Amino acid sequence: MNWTTKTLATLLLLAGLGGLTNPARAQDKVSVGVFPLSSSLPYFVALERGFFKEQNIEPEMTRLMGGPANVAALMTNQIEVAAVLVTIEGLNANVKKPGVAMYIALNSQTKTWKMEQFVVRNGFPANSIADLKGAKLMSAPGPANLNTAKAILAKNGLKEGDYTIDQLDMGQHVNAMTSGSFDGGYTLEPNASMMIKAGVARSLEAGVISKYILGNESANAYAAGCAVTSDFIQKRPDVAKRFAAAWAKAIAFINTNPDEARKHLLKNTFTPDNVVDMVPMLGYVMASDMSKEQVSDLQALADFGASIGVIPEKVDAAKFLQKF
Repeated sequence: MNWTTKTLATLLLLAGLGGLTNPARAQDKVSVGVFPLSSSLPYFVALERGFFKEQNIEPEMTRLMGGPANVAALMTNQIEVAAVLVTIEGLNANVKKPGVAMYIALNSQTKTWKMEQFVVRNGFPANSIADLKGAKLMSAPGPANLNTAKAILAKNGLKEGDYTIDQLDMGQHVNAMTSGSFDGGYTLEPNASMMIKAGVARSLEAGVISKYILGNESANAYAAGCAVTSDFIQKRPDVAKRFAAAWAKAIAFINTNPDEARKHLLKNTFTPDNVVDMVPMLGYVMASDMSKEQVSDLQALADFGASIGVIPEKVDAAKFLQKF
């Protein structure tokens, strides 16, 4: 083998080894906290339909139950993304550590796009929220959920002392209604659909944030959304941009094919087979696509969060929208 042939062989070998070890060819890992509710649907769609893979991203999922757990993980850099984070709790975290929760997308909740709602166990004499006087109630966990529930009860003429209310892990809501250990409460999807399908509870009213907190049934209650950390954006801007692109594609798929998208709730959330077709979709929107009116609705919710003390001061919610 002459010198030229040897050199060429060596170069080809090095090129081959470089292809095996070049980190640019490996999928970029992104740590994601996932609360297994129907509002995390874009994550499951992007994962199972290969949208993350198309963007050369490999999510590393950690199941985190509730807003406080996701906030803690974001604050301590245990995760780079929260698939769904209550906006009031995320904005509160931003006061403590600016930029720790930058929202790339938000989920609208209304009487049409149902998520939060008051339910009551079958047999309990209540036909409206105002009828819950004397009831033992449960609430979705987290200070934002609990204080929102109390504010809605107050709007219906019920003050603290007219009822009792305790935070309860979402995985226990259906069993609580089945056993009768609670009379009703403030719950989220898919739990509401599950207890209704099981015949153990009924919905008193959905879309309660829009109606009672924002004062307009047609307003978008952007109560939660997908948040990423500023550290993630600053240290790996290209990866963050690609993650957002996959998320946007998932939202587009959900909005265009809601029935097909619902199937991704199976095995990923608490949703059983016989309930998946009745779980409501949400009004998913990327931060970059929000209109002035939609941003105004978000600001109204942020102002409410400040008024009840969950957010310690008034904030400009638009500063925590991340547009790519």
